[in-house]
Amino acid sequence: MSLIDLRHWHNEPYLIGGLLLLAWGYALAVGPFRQRLGLLEPVSRLRQTSYYGSLILFYLAVGSPFDQLGERFLFSAHMAQHVILIYPCAVMWLLGWPAPLLDGLIQRMGRSHFFGWFLTRPLVAGTLYVMVHSIWHIPALSDLALQDRFVHVMEHLSFFATAILFWWPVVTRSTRWPPLRLPAQMIYLFAVAVAFTPLFAFISFSSEVIYPTYEFAPRLIEGFSPMDDQLLAGAIMKLGNVVVTVAGFTIIFLLWYRQSERAHGV
Repeated sequence: MSLIDLRHWHNEPYLIGGLLLLAWGYALAVGPFRQRLGLLEPVSRLRQTSYYGSLILFYLAVGSPFDQLGERFLFSAHMAQHVILIYPCAVMWLLGWPAPLLDGLIQRMGRSHFFGWFLTRPLVAGTLYVMVHSIWHIPALSDLALQDRFVHVMEHLSFFATAILFWWPVVTRSTRWPPLRLPAQMIYLFAVAVAFTPLFAFISFSSEVIYPTYEFAPRLIEGFSPMDDQLLAGAIMKLGNVVVTVAGFTIIFLLWYRQSERAHGV
């Protein structure tokens, strides 16, 4: 009998309900409330697909049988979940929002919008992003999340939320909570990648298995030890970070180059 039940899909109310609430709110914003929020043109299919795709990808990462693999058996699978949440999910979620629609929503927040402005400032957003990830990888707290489903969901939500803050200065084009200038975006991505190095080193270069749940988990692959799993998890973390940072550098540089060409009338 397989140790993983492929029929095991999570349907907790706070998970399904939360995703449906996000989808419903977005549908109202891009539909009947769009013009009230200051967006005259319809939101493109590409943006809508990006937004709804991020919610679907989020559910597949934390609600499908893949979650069982990461929760009970493999640290590397758990780390892959995190990479999915903080990179494609967060970026796709932000790309779903046109700048005028974001600005319209922010304007209706009143004075409280200054709190959002503060959280999306690069130093604050980057620091929160690194701190939240580092704290959740404390062995006692990480094991608690693996033993308690609600805590595990909160862990994933905090990863997703801080990833949105992290990507805000790069991806969004809001004028009220503005992004960094293009050259500064590259410095920002590099700085956050460097800030993640201690966490990567903690996981990858430990001389012992850090998390008891994975140390004593049933072995799904013969000869694949807990230390091998832990090393693979560290590699997934670092490789994901490097690939995304290099891709971000490339895209930002090309945008900067085109911007310079237009400025000089080339």
